[in-house]
Amino acid sequence: DKTVRLWRRSTGELLNTLKGHTDGVLSVCVTADGETVVSGSDDQTVRLWRRSTGELLNTLKGHTDCVTSVCVTADGETVVSGSSDKTVRLWRRSTGELLNTL
Repeated sequence: DKTVRLWRRSTGELLNTLKGHTDGVLSVCVTADGETVVSGSDDQTVRLWRRSTGELLNTLKGHTDCVTSVCVTADGETVVSGSSDKTVRLWRRSTGELLNTL
């Protein structure tokens, strides 16, 4: 349904529904500090959200096909996205700057 849903693991309570993608969501990860949710979508974007409020922090654009996987480095500084466009992109989490395309 083009959303990311956040649930309380212990009770199954729905905490938040993150809306912003314009096509299906294919991948989600949460930063180690639990503060940021990263999602990848068929809409060719990566979106970063504030977990506690659901606020959209940034939309990373550059892929030319669906984003099938996302993760964040252990230090929390870099978002990594993989796409059906056969590229992996590295982004600076704090600014959304594209750092490298592999």
